[in-house]
Amino acid sequence: MTDTPATDTTALDAARDRIRDRHLVPAGQRPASTARGLHHTALLASDVERTVRFYQDVLGFPLTELIENRDYPGSSHFFFDIGNGNLLAFFDFPGLDVGPYAEVLGGLHHIAISVEQGTWDTIVARLAAAGVEHEVHSGVSVYFRDPDGARVELIADPLGEMYGQHVL
Repeated sequence: MTDTPATDTTALDAARDRIRDRHLVPAGQRPASTARGLHHTALLASDVERTVRFYQDVLGFPLTELIENRDYPGSSHFFFDIGNGNLLAFFDFPGLDVGPYAEVLGGLHHIAISVEQGTWDTIVARLAAAGVEHEVHSGVSVYFRDPDGARVELIADPLGEMYGQHVL
């Protein structure tokens, strides 16, 4: 029986090594990015107030603005401060049946937001108190779904690190 490409770890490791060797420039030799940072990531919300209560009251991300969506009259575009000048944004589309959140190949898997360890501990306790199902990994990552089903990770590792390994 032959392994399929998805289960042939030797081939997957070789492919990662090839890409790393070809494209990964050592930190001190990399050119500066042309980007200033992530302005915002936009998700969908079926209920604006419920989304605000979850992200602001449970997660502690302050609502910074609520405006009309210029692309769809009657729709809201609202923003939360997730630190470091970065925003998490949402749209609602009243009157449109956008259906439930679906995690699909080629789509958004999850968003990962870095928080200090003490804040992480507090938010994990808030998730539990609010009855939000969540899963803790390695003592620094917690995964859960927002009120519309989008998967969110809060990670206590500093920006640019992943489980103690520098990724930036």
